[in-house]
Amino acid sequence: AETVREAVSGSAETLKALKSPVRLLARSSVKLTSVSQTAVKSLIELQSDVVTSALSDVALRLERATRAENIVELVREQIDLTPATRARIAEDATRVVTIVKVAGRDFRNVARHAYESIVEKAEKEVEAPKAAVRRKTAAAKRATRKAGTRARKAVRKVA
Repeated sequence: AETVREAVSGSAETLKALKSPVRLLARSSVKLTSVSQTAVKSLIELQSDVVTSALSDVALRLERATRAENIVELVREQIDLTPATRARIAEDATRVVTIVKVAGRDFRNVARHAYESIVEKAEKEVEAPKAAVRRKTAAAKRATRKAGTRARKAVRKVA
């Protein structure tokens, strides 16, 4: 009966100890969700900008094509617009890399914080039993010294 009681008590303590890691995991999950939503929002806005600028670019190209009086002028006009198109595509790619880099950094920070919190708590839990063992060892040594001192005093009184 006593071992069952100890087992149940140990299980209860284990379940209580799980509250903190579960809370930490839930908070980290919320933070990760927020980071991913921000990144997706930025990517959607970028996609909208890309589509809008691509449509504007196509419209400009069509306008210039309608104004061209011959095939040489048409080709020349289209070639003249190429650097602007290339710059727009490069800028869009840079924005994508920036969004992904920021999201990656934020994910790393959340993960690092969660890991450090878990490791810190585990280290405290490991150190606490060590301190208790040291206290028990010190108490046992004091008790042994006291017993020896009492015995010597008792021998002196008798003698």
